[in-house]
Amino acid sequence: MTEQYRTVAREGVHEIEISKSRFICALAPAATEEEAQAFVARIRKEHPTARHHCFAYVLGADGGVQKASDDGEPGGTAGVPMLQMLVRREVRYAVAVVTRYFGGVKLGAGGLIRAYGGVVGEALDAVGTVTRQRFRLASVTVDHQRAGKLENDLRATGRAVREVRYGADVRIEVGLPESDVEGFRAWLADTTAGTARLELGGEAYGDA
Repeated sequence: MTEQYRTVAREGVHEIEISKSRFICALAPAATEEEAQAFVARIRKEHPTARHHCFAYVLGADGGVQKASDDGEPGGTAGVPMLQMLVRREVRYAVAVVTRYFGGVKLGAGGLIRAYGGVVGEALDAVGTVTRQRFRLASVTVDHQRAGKLENDLRATGRAVREVRYGADVRIEVGLPESDVEGFRAWLADTTAGTARLELGGEAYGDA
């Protein structure tokens, strides 16, 4: 698995105007192709009178799934430069849709490539990106007496506390960088005088 990846921080919209044509870029995080296509469909509905709704998306932490559409613009002038901008910025699990309202002035192939790629780049700057880090999921079981202090110590040492569940004992779910697993095991034993139980789970991505 890739150690980390960058994605868009949130949904957002950015617009530019070139030679009276409006280029409106909508960005969103997308975990699956279904989510990406649903976002494209939603943007189409929001702008029913626009001439083009070009899109590009990159899925997978390694960017393994990539798709682009020119939606009626000359081949290679819209979807591809949009996709190239996402890839160049190393953005993953994200979809971009550029809606164009034609202003009556033809831009030519070069002008379209610059416009479609450019508005995606500007939208990424406006919306912002976040880095997601690969974590090993770990579950710590501890008695109620030590749980509060342990949770505080975990947060104080910068470890990602994902969930706390109270029952007969307290289970604290944490995310650990793979390189920290053995060090964490020793730290936990020391901090709780060997009373806490550690179970390692699968892997996930979380905020770096």
